[in-house]
This record gives sequence, structure tokens and C-alpha cells, in this order.
Amino acid sequence: MNDDAGYIRPELVCPAGTPAGLRAAIDAGADAVYCGFQNATNARNFPGLNFTPAELEQAIGYAHARGAKVLLAVNTFPSAGKFDLWREAVDYGARMGVDAVIVADIGVADYAARAYPNLRLHLSVQAGASSPEGIRFYCQEFGVKRVVLPRILTVSEIADIHRQIPCEIEAFIFGNIGMMAEGRCSLTNYVTGVSTNMDGVCSPAADVHYVEDADRNLTTRLGAVVIDRVACGEFAGYPTICKGRYVCGVKSGGYYAFEEPVSLNLSALLPDLMRAGVTALKIEGRQRSRAYVKSVVSAFRTAVDGVLAGRDPGLADLLALTEGHRQTEGAFRSKAWR
Repeated sequence: MNDDAGYIRPELVCPAGTPAGLRAAIDAGADAVYCGFQNATNARNFPGLNFTPAELEQAIGYAHARGAKVLLAVNTFPSAGKFDLWREAVDYGARMGVDAVIVADIGVADYAARAYPNLRLHLSVQAGASSPEGIRFYCQEFGVKRVVLPRILTVSEIADIHRQIPCEIEAFIFGNIGMMAEGRCSLTNYVTGVSTNMDGVCSPAADVHYVEDADRNLTTRLGAVVIDRVACGEFAGYPTICKGRYVCGVKSGGYYAFEEPVSLNLSALLPDLMRAGVTALKIEGRQRSRAYVKSVVSAFRTAVDGVLAGRDPGLADLLALTEGHRQTEGAFRSKAWR
């Protein structure tokens, strides 16, 4: 639908880590929420997060009664002999009436497309499809209706892809920004023995340890590995191995060898993304609190509605909700970003 400013109204897609988080997102203005079951089929498989089948069924009722959609994340990669768990997740979602299933694995996509031809499929960012050729393959073979693009593309590249593919585009606009090879991270598996992409667990909380010294400086560990040492008063992110500081090579002190603890914030690029053909704007944060969800979703609801109405969106200051109190536009504006 076109608005007064000439833009097509994008869908604001928001995180729902729990039933309470889902209600908070919808009440704050989400057009759609994404969530997962309490198992390895989704990429945020943490204790205390996600939904039982009964909770998801109730959540779908709550969302649909308020005009919002529910997208089910079945976006990890089954290992040999365990496919039944992923098949069951797709079956549950289809029977409950989710508005789409978000898939990454080709086998899961194939099963969903064959078993439920009327079930809408979205391609997860975990699939790492960043070329028109790759995206068209998923559309042609499995009937994918939307692709969640990896966070490695400039806005102009997104616009170019939009002109060459037959499906909708979803792009991240706020939240965690990790390794720039979506769906390909083995770092946490190397340290903890569990995989982000197969077990849905990055830096499990049981392996995270904090030690404070007499001067209140903080050492963080993931398992036996020291991730960072943070001075008193310095902001620190959650200790994931890709965002740790390490002493290696010719560097004399610790430095961020892979990524830095910083959050993506594309609030200033909303009009550009909408002009580029982005159909859905995605907020990350299923592990975050209801207060985070309410604040971020409300801010972007106001911003998007402002852009649609041709007004200055009046962006709220979200720096306090970013990782390490730092934010970036990543690769979206310039490939010069590290």
C-alpha cells in the first residue's frame, strides 16, 4: 500500500523471545513478530526463552486478534539423524496457522514446500543468500516469498537485488550485528561444544563467567577462554567469542580481532531502505527484555509512520539500548566499515 509520501508501507517485524515479549511488541506497534520453539530448531535456543506449542497457539490468537502476524523461526541446520525435530516444528507451525515459517536449511525448506504448499516461506538470514542468483534459486525451488538479507550489503546493492528477484526483501534495522558470514559461525562451537547454527546456541549462559578484581575491573570468560578485560566504568557487551579482545600476532595489547561490541542502528536510513524496495524492517533482540522491546518497537513505529507521512521521523535516542553503548550503520552505508 502506498502512503501520502509515495513509499510502500513496510512491515515492522519485531522480536518475541517469550509470550510476554510478544505481547509487548504487538502492543507497541509491531506489524509482525518472530519467535521459535524451545529447542534447537531456532537460532536463539536459550533457557527461559521461546515458546511451547501451547504458548505459541495462544500467542497466534493474541496477535491475529490485533491484526499482527506471527512468523515462526525454524532457522537452524539439522544434523544427521535429527531431522524429525525440524519436521515436527514445521508441522506444528502449519497446523497452528502461523503466517510464515522462516527457514534456512534446504532440506527443511523442501519438506515445508512439499508438505504444506500453501504455507508461506521466508528465507532466514542464516541461509546467507546475498546474490540475486542464490535468492532466485530458493524462490524457484521452494516458493520462498521473502528473503532476510545478510548484513553485508549497501543500500544501493539492496536496491539492485530488489530489481532482480521475484520475492520480498526483509532487512535488519536495529540490534545485534555479528560475524559477517551469516549462518557460518563455528567460533562458539570451538569453545563450548555447541553450535550457533545447528544447536541454536551462541555463547550459552552456563559457559559465561564474570570475575571482578579489587579495583572493580571485570574479566569475562566463555568456558575456559578469557573473552575480555573491561576497566571499571567501561561499557561491556555480552561475552560472545566473536566480540572479544585478544592478544595475538604483532599487536602489543588486546584488540577486537573479529568484531566489536556494537549494535546496528539504521534509523537514519529508513527512507533510503524503503525507496530501495525493502518490504519488511526487522528489529533484532529475542534475548532482550520486555522494556527493550517496548522502547525500540515504539521508537521505530513512530519513525516509520513519520517517514510514511512525509514528516521528520523524530528518531528517539536508543544509544542506551545498544551493545556497549555504541551503534553503527555497518555495511549499509559504506563498504569501508570493518
